[in-house]
Amino acid sequence: MSSFSSLASVGGEILAFLLAASCAGCSAGGTVLCTECRDALRPAARTVRTPGGLEVRAALEFTGVAARCIRRLKGEGETLLAAPLGAALSDVLSPLAAQVRHIVPVPTSRSAFRRRGYRAPELLLRRADTAPARLLRMAVRRADQRGLDARARAANVHRSMIARRRDDGASVLVMDDVVTTGATLDEAARALTAAGYRVVGGVALAATPRHGRLIEDSSATRRK
Repeated sequence: MSSFSSLASVGGEILAFLLAASCAGCSAGGTVLCTECRDALRPAARTVRTPGGLEVRAALEFTGVAARCIRRLKGEGETLLAAPLGAALSDVLSPLAAQVRHIVPVPTSRSAFRRRGYRAPELLLRRADTAPARLLRMAVRRADQRGLDARARAANVHRSMIARRRDDGASVLVMDDVVTTGATLDEAARALTAAGYRVVGGVALAATPRHGRLIEDSSATRRK
């Protein structure tokens, strides 16, 4: 096959994909993410404090377009959405990344990795131009967090993670794609601290408004 024919074939496949695609934010046809929904992913940073006291910066609120895009990335394998979502994450991550040695994503379960073929937190970090430090692994199998209240989530993840190696005070940020109650990030911080790391905070792509008492608008913080 000639180079021209090969390019034409690839171009045809891309066109067919786009024609079959629908916007993750509003379901408009012919695009993975329309201009209006892409604009809706502009960061609106929030500060989240977990039950364990860890301060976490979240780029988006887990509602509307952002929530639909994240669900499509994690639930339907739409990895093209990692680029615009990663750009939003970069907005809150970049000012913090230079201050620490490692950015540590929460570990993905083996079953989730087999199902998706990728680790969502790590993919988002890479699209945010940040190298993930895979310093944590799952120590025990845990139940799905969906549908659990704050207390049940904390019990579900308790001692579920372990550090892959020890250190002597290296500064780290922990990262998750979505923070709901903060239980997962608290467990990640516990496991790293136990291994000698110094956890200085956390970052997340989005924070759910379900537990509004944990979320504080960054502009309000500056006014205090």
